[in-house]
Amino acid sequence: MDAATCLKSLLLAIQQYRDGGTAQLAAQLQRQVEEVSSLKCENLLSSGQFLPTECVSGLVELAGNPNTSPALTSAIISLLAQLGSDDASREILHSNYNLTGTLAAVIHCHSSTPGEPLVLQCLQVLQKLTYNSRTFQFTNYIHDLIGFLLTNIQSQNDDIIMPCLGLMANLCRDNPSVQCHIKSMDNVRQFYRTLINFLAHNSLTVVIFTLSILASLTLNEKVGEKLFDAKNIHQTFQLVFNIIVNGDGTLTRKYSVDLLVDLLKNPKIAAYLTRYQHLSACVAQVLGLLQSKDPDSAATVLELLLAMCSVAGLRSQLCDVVFRPSGPRLRAAGVRQGGGTDGGRGLALLQWLNSPVEGAEKCSLQTLQLLNELLEETLGAESVSESTLSFVEVLLPVVLGLLKGPDLPQGEADLRKHCQRIAHVSTLLLTLCSEDSSRSLVSSQVSAQLCFAQVDGLLSCCHGNSPLTSLAPASSSDLSQLCAEALLKTLELMSKLRQQVTDMETSFYRMLQDQRTVTPLSLALTSHHREHVQTALSLLAEATPLPDFPSLVLGESIAANNAYRQREAELSAKRVAVQGVPGLRTGSSVAEVSSGYRSVGSLVEKIQNGLELQEQTKDSPLSDIIDVYEQKLAGFASKESRLQDLLEAKALALSQADRLIAQYRLQRAQAEAEARKLAGLLKDAERRREDLQGELSNQVLEVERSKADMEELLQHNARLQRDSEEHQTLKGAYNALLNRFSESERLLKELQAAHVSLSKQIDTLRKNHEALQHQRDKLTSALQDREEEIGGLQADLQQRDGAVAGLTADLRSKEEALKEAEQKRRDLEETVDVLRKELSKTEQARKEASIKASSLELQKSQLEAKLKQKEDELTKHSAMIAMIHSLSSGKMKSDVNLSL
Repeated sequence: MDAATCLKSLLLAIQQYRDGGTAQLAAQLQRQVEEVSSLKCENLLSSGQFLPTECVSGLVELAGNPNTSPALTSAIISLLAQLGSDDASREILHSNYNLTGTLAAVIHCHSSTPGEPLVLQCLQVLQKLTYNSRTFQFTNYIHDLIGFLLTNIQSQNDDIIMPCLGLMANLCRDNPSVQCHIKSMDNVRQFYRTLINFLAHNSLTVVIFTLSILASLTLNEKVGEKLFDAKNIHQTFQLVFNIIVNGDGTLTRKYSVDLLVDLLKNPKIAAYLTRYQHLSACVAQVLGLLQSKDPDSAATVLELLLAMCSVAGLRSQLCDVVFRPSGPRLRAAGVRQGGGTDGGRGLALLQWLNSPVEGAEKCSLQTLQLLNELLEETLGAESVSESTLSFVEVLLPVVLGLLKGPDLPQGEADLRKHCQRIAHVSTLLLTLCSEDSSRSLVSSQVSAQLCFAQVDGLLSCCHGNSPLTSLAPASSSDLSQLCAEALLKTLELMSKLRQQVTDMETSFYRMLQDQRTVTPLSLALTSHHREHVQTALSLLAEATPLPDFPSLVLGESIAANNAYRQREAELSAKRVAVQGVPGLRTGSSVAEVSSGYRSVGSLVEKIQNGLELQEQTKDSPLSDIIDVYEQKLAGFASKESRLQDLLEAKALALSQADRLIAQYRLQRAQAEAEARKLAGLLKDAERRREDLQGELSNQVLEVERSKADMEELLQHNARLQRDSEEHQTLKGAYNALLNRFSESERLLKELQAAHVSLSKQIDTLRKNHEALQHQRDKLTSALQDREEEIGGLQADLQQRDGAVAGLTADLRSKEEALKEAEQKRRDLEETVDVLRKELSKTEQARKEASIKASSLELQKSQLEAKLKQKEDELTKHSAMIAMIHSLSSGKMKSDVNLSL
């Protein structure tokens, strides 16, 4: 069967299962889902047709129903994942059908069994669905999903950890609401510790997921500053570049590039990367990945290079790597147009400009944007190197080949791609025209006929004059803006080259006087992009002096654009009323069906009347009459079949209207339940506010008492300060006394030495005195013994008396000296006693001062402890006051949301 028949059968099975819900109908629906899954349904959602939209809406509704069997839910999710194979379809499923909330609801229903295959399937589809998509915090079951992810990331189940980490990385990236919700959770510190432990995991994918989550949550906090500081960031750079270059899959490479792009948004980390010593080698290896034929890997690499171009310090290093001279064969390689790697690393970019690989259109636009950034940096330098000019020579034929193109675009999607390509190519050529040497190269290869053909084709596309390409009436305004941008870029290029290229000036002025240029000029002049307005003004300044320039038409077009924008702004607040449109469409469908039935009846009457008329004309041959009526019957049969198809379509529209009414009633019931819940929360918040108000008054009194205590503590601290100063003074006096004591001790030691020497002299004199006394005793005894001999020895005695008198005089002098020495010794002993008393007094004063200082230090430490305790209490009070203010502001926001 074809796709339309399968989708009709699927829609019928969905309606039957929704009405009956039996096991037989579930099996039939599952067979239909599997049958549609076996078909190739690429770009089915982006086509905007009625039948696929109804089928997907019914499938999403059934997948979110908790009564649906797990097998049927798994089959439906597999089909939805298959339909969302490209980026546009994933965005439609995420935004229009709220598949993210539905899958979160399925996970919430089966959260008790996280290892179930259905849960793992939902996690994998959610990871693909939420990649590079913003998920709002108030989406259904998102809070439950975040709690489920946090719980299972901290579990020991390795099968579920990796998809949970990948989904958490998607939810946290560039999503402040989800980040604040996670940071406000109670177990966030334990979650951080678990993530830090994952950095030592064996799987590089787990490490990259973990680093991505940590970068989203903690990059501007203390934890992030420690993780991504100057010591660790170089290891992170090396790890990320190794995974990008040597990664085994595009998924890990994509997340590695996203991590590096997020890190480059931090100026400090961007500065670290500019000083990374292996940066040139890593960039060269990354450029080597462009040699492959995988458009996903190439798009990832080009995204990284574009992010690096946003950093001024990295842009110059990228230019050095890309345009580095690789030998004399660069010009020869230009003939092959990047057919090999001999022409340098920059030629690896050229193969993606016109690559025939499917899906390479995005890579082509990224390459043009990257080359524009790099050439703008290189050509803006003081001197342009020969290698850069050689690369420009190789680049120009490839770029101009993009302008010539294979064919004119067919349809809106092809027109969008065509306009984007022309806009990027024209921007690149304008960058090349900013420098004289490169401008001469551009002017030598660009012709006036080529630019004229491009402008004429774009004007035909914008105004629907081309038989092959025309804009539909319902085309979006951004496509018109895109066509206008491409057209103005091409005209600006013609303006730059009008003096260097033959016939370019004539073609340029001819295009400016064409009335079809009014629409893009008016769109650009009323655009909110500064560059578009400036380009349009410069072209308008060139076109105004021309005689046939339609100034009045331009003014009317600008006025019409302004009126349209004003009308759109007025109706923007009334977009909610669009929900009533399906009901109106349903009524019109019923009217169309009834009119179809009336037209069939009128056809039958005409047939009967025709037969009666033909019976009256007996002159005509019977065969001619039969042929005429056979033709009429065939026409009526075809009309009847078309009317039957119309009837089926209107029946489907009627069922869609019923389903939308049911959805509206369900949403209204949910909104009323949510309103009642919010009203209860508001009452609880009011009660909490009143309680917190009382607590706040108590805390204010406590704060006032704390202020009084603080003043007393400050006064006590001032007294302690004075005591400390007195302590310092006493300490100085103690040091002076200690110096005096040491000096007195030194003098005492000297006096003690002198005393010892004098004592020795006294001993010697005493010994001499005793010897003399002994001699005198001997002499006295001898005198007594020899008194009889006195008479005889009188003469000798007189002589000896003189000698004795001399000795006696000497003895007296010695005794006087001995008395003087004894007197000096007594004086010294008295001096020593006095010094010892002073020393003991000084020691006693020192001990008292030490005791007083220790008591003062103890009092100071106690007062500091009390002061710190009071400061902690004040911090707690301030935190509680801030919490009360935040709760009050949260209450005001809740009131606003309730009113809305």
